[in-house]
Amino acid sequence: MTDEPPPVEDPPERVGLAPNVVGALWMLGSALGFTAMTTLIKFLGDDYPAALQTFYRQAAGLLVLLPLILRDWRGAFHATRPGILLFRSAAGTIAMIMSFYAFQKLPLAEANALSFTRTLWMVPLALFVLHEKMGPMRIAAALAGFVGVLVMLQPGAPGHGFGWGQAAALGSAALFAMTITGMKVMTRDHSPFTLLVWSAVLGLVFSLPPALFVWRWPEPVDLALLAAMGVIGTITQGCYIKGMQVGEAAVMAPIDYTRLVFSAAIGFLIFSEIPTWATIAGAGIVVASTLFITIREQQVARRARLSGR
Repeated sequence: MTDEPPPVEDPPERVGLAPNVVGALWMLGSALGFTAMTTLIKFLGDDYPAALQTFYRQAAGLLVLLPLILRDWRGAFHATRPGILLFRSAAGTIAMIMSFYAFQKLPLAEANALSFTRTLWMVPLALFVLHEKMGPMRIAAALAGFVGVLVMLQPGAPGHGFGWGQAAALGSAALFAMTITGMKVMTRDHSPFTLLVWSAVLGLVFSLPPALFVWRWPEPVDLALLAAMGVIGTITQGCYIKGMQVGEAAVMAPIDYTRLVFSAAIGFLIFSEIPTWATIAGAGIVVASTLFITIREQQVARRARLSGR
């Protein structure tokens, strides 16, 4: 017999999820949130024009951020280049109005597919604005993506063409590409939170004038849905940023494309929309080209980091 206590075994080591798995879950949350938001946009579209929906979305998003802003409002609004922030917010507000209009007028699957062309627009913007070097592969991928757009739109074919909805979707994607390019410039000396705060506040200011032209006071149920749309939009943006921050961009990008599947399913179940073969084929080309560009940029960035060691 001995009075010594029995040996205590070490507790089993906790094994957490891999960063890419965690990032993938955030990206799936973003895709589901985006689908829910666009469903509400389309559902409310008959009674609330895009400009009015944009105002309510910005107002709800600002209310979500307000507690964080009040903690340090001086730091939240500190900026060294307010002119670029003004331009970026104005472009982002116009892009959002055009995007909402596109989701109201087009099938959800087609509007989603056209929204992915923002990656294609960023290629010439990175070349001429950021003066980044562009290899022939990335330029070819961007051109192939725009061929996919033509496949979707089928210009000249009976019953198809380039209407206001398609123009709004492509214009919105181009403007969003400008805001992303501007964000790359501004993050050199501004925090992401500062950019988000300026975007939310100025977005509300810039969206008010066009909203006044189509103003109507919403019914209580509609107000709740509009507020939910704004909150979901803000949460979706946060999930996307978190997913890209945790996981590798080249791995996260394909997961973002799941919203094409979600939007097609919701469009069929709720709005009786059936994607055409042209939409499916064109979307496939756009997705493949944007995915190639994303992976290529990730490889270039990795090589630059390794060479800098």
